[in-house]
Amino acid sequence: MAKATFAEGCFWGVEDTFRQVKGVKDVTVGYTGGHTVNPSYKEVCTDRTGHAEAVEIDFDPAQVSYPQLLNVFFESHDPTQLNRQGPDYGTQYRSAIFFHDAEQEAQAREAKAAREKSGQFRRPIVTEIVPASDFYRAEEYHQRYFEKNGIRACHLPGS
Repeated sequence: MAKATFAEGCFWGVEDTFRQVKGVKDVTVGYTGGHTVNPSYKEVCTDRTGHAEAVEIDFDPAQVSYPQLLNVFFESHDPTQLNRQGPDYGTQYRSAIFFHDAEQEAQAREAKAAREKSGQFRRPIVTEIVPASDFYRAEEYHQRYFEKNGIRACHLPGS
C-alpha cells in the first residue's frame, strides 16, 4: 500500500471522486499544509490555519499508479484557480499536491509540466507541489459525506 495526498477544493467531492478509482483502498478527508495543530473544520474555515481541505488516499500501486492518480487529480478540478474552486474561496480550497517521497515529487512536477505544455488550460496552473506534512483527520461527519447524505455533488453544474 502507498499514500497520496491531494487538495482541490471542497474535500467531499474529492473524496467521492477518488473512491471511484479502482485500486484506491481508502480515502480520508482532513486538513494539511498549515501551522495549526489538530484544527477543527470551523478553524480551517477562518482561513487562518494555513491548512487546505485535503484527502489522504491509501492505494495499491499494483492496481493504480501514482501517475494515474495525478491524472484523476488534474481532471477533477480546475488547477488554474488560485485559492478557490467554484463558489468556494480561501486558501483552504487551494490546489495542491503533497508528495510523500522524491519519486512522487518528480512525478507530480512532470505531470504538472505536461499539463501546462499541453495547452489544455488557458491560464497557468497554480497547483502547489509541496512535501506532505501532518495530516489531521476531519470530523467524522465529513467522512464519506456524499454517501451519508445521499448526494453526488457539492454545487450546481457550471458553478
